Formats: sequence, structure tokens, C-alpha cells
Amino acid sequence: MRSHKGSITVVSLTLLVILSPIFLHQAFAAEQGMTLMATANAGSNTISISGHTANPSNTISIVVTSPNGNIVTIDQVTPNANGDFATTIQTNSALWKQDGLYKITAQQSSALMYTLSVRVEISGGTTAETSVSQSSLDGLLTGGVAPTPLRGLTMEVDAGGIRVAISGHTDRTNTDVTIVVKAPNGNIVTIDQVTPNANGDFATTIQTNSALWKQDGFYTVSAQQVGINGYSASAQVEIADGAVIPEFGTIAVMILAVAIISIIAVSARSRLNVLPKY
Repeated sequence: MRSHKGSITVVSLTLLVILSPIFLHQAFAAEQGMTLMATANAGSNTISISGHTANPSNTISIVVTSPNGNIVTIDQVTPNANGDFATTIQTNSALWKQDGLYKITAQQSSALMYTLSVRVEISGGTTAETSVSQSSLDGLLTGGVAPTPLRGLTMEVDAGGIRVAISGHTDRTNTDVTIVVKAPNGNIVTIDQVTPNANGDFATTIQTNSALWKQDGFYTVSAQQVGINGYSASAQVEIADGAVIPEFGTIAVMILAVAIISIIAVSARSRLNVLPKY
């Protein structure tokens, strides 16, 4: 009798193991949530918005707010039968003149998973290189609202003899870079402007064999994209008798510092001891 009950129990458990995945799949098969993506080319007036929703029967509201919180654009888009949607937004109106991050919100219902936001950076009415996305499909909120590309301006100074070679990179390709060199006493000795190429790279060379460079000491070289906060860099070059004094550059020092830190880290982790020989 016990054997019969045991057999029934084993069969029941076996059926439960086999059927459970089927029931679970049916219970969670219904997709929920949506995705939102915004892309733009550097210096463009167009933002492309696309996404996908698990609820293709309802329209999606697109609202764009400026850095100060004002609404600059309101749009509605209807998903297709597969739940995909797309639209474009133009930034060449007076409402887009404030520089900064503009928030793009897509909302299909009051539910949290059907309200997503991304941000696009605008400067002078044009976009920065952008590809941002956010998703709440399957109930998991992924992605973020911050732009993905590296932002800012970098500069490197390679000095030797009677020349100072300046090169750098910026993600703002539509704005010239102003180069200013100041003498140790604060007087401006050189002003130059360079235009970044399509990749954001820029370069120029300054000669130091003029009367303005006769003061010995450290000259400050600054690169700045005027009107854009945070887009500036500077370095110092030592001049004696109108010629550059070679020195151990900043980049080399940084590389050496990293190497020293790495050696210390390896030594600490390995805990090597020098054993005396007998």
C-alpha cells in the first residue's frame, strides 16, 4: 500500500516539474514596458526619436523641456502594429536658444514603465553628437538620461626651439577654438583662432622668436571655446632668451605616476619578501 502511494507521489511530482515551465511561460509571456532612443549628429538641427512599446494601441506623447524647465516641444506619435514608433524634432527655433541639456520625455500612460526620459545637449541651437536610450521592457528600467559621448576640450603642448605646437580635441565641432598666450607678467603675447575638423581635432603652431617673447619665465597657453562653460584648457611653457626650455612634460609625468602606482599595487598584492640565502 505504501508503495502504491509512493508511486502516485512520484508521478505527481514529475508532472509538476514538466508542466511548471509551461504555466510560468504563459503567465509571463505578455511583454510590458517600452523603450526610448534619441540620436543626433554633432552640429545638427534634427533629433531623431524612436522606440518600441508593448502597448501598440495607444498613442505616445513626446514632451521636450529646456534646461530651465520650459516646454519647447509637444508631439504625439502612433505606434505601428508591432509597437514601433519614430518621429523627428527640429531645434532651429527661438525656443532652443538656451545652451544645456534638454529633456525628452515619452509617455504612454501614468504607469512608471510607460514614462521614459533621455537628454540631448544643445549649444547655439544645434545638437552635440548623441545616442542615448532608456528601456523598461520586462519591468526592468535600464539606460539613463545622460549623453553618452565624451564631452569637453583637451589640449597638448609640444614645445621645442623657437616654436610651440598646440593640438587638441573637442566635441563641439561647430565652434572655433581661441588660443591665448600670456607672458609671465600677464601681458598677452599671442591670440589665434583655429577651427576644429569634422572629428573635433585642432592644431596650430606659434613662433617664439619675436620681441614679445623676450621675458624669461613661464608663459601660459590657454585654449577655449568662448561661450561654452567648461570648454577650456591651459598649460605652461618655460621660455629663456626667446627659446623654449625643454622639460619633462605633463603627459610623461602622468604616465610615470601611473607606472609607480601600478608597481606599488603589485608589490602590495604579491607581498614579495627577499629571503636570505644560507
